[in-house]
Amino acid sequence: METKETIEFAGLPLAVYREIAAHLCQVEGVEVGLIPQSSQQFDYHQSQISGLSIAWVSNPALENRQRVQQILTYYQNRYGI
Repeated sequence: METKETIEFAGLPLAVYREIAAHLCQVEGVEVGLIPQSSQQFDYHQSQISGLSIAWVSNPALENRQRVQQILTYYQNRYGI
């Protein structure tokens, strides 16, 4: 069974989303995808990415879920989101 979550950090640049995705992919049982921006209007201050799609393969261990939360919390604190 696979569980999916969508994580959105408003205003983060593409490079930071890729960095977060790279860190999350290192956690066993986690698959991460970038969700492209769906807005039809170009805004220079808006990210090219609207969020991350996180898929948990099978039943993830508690420590893996905690590790993902630690990674997300780190970026929230670092970028003030």
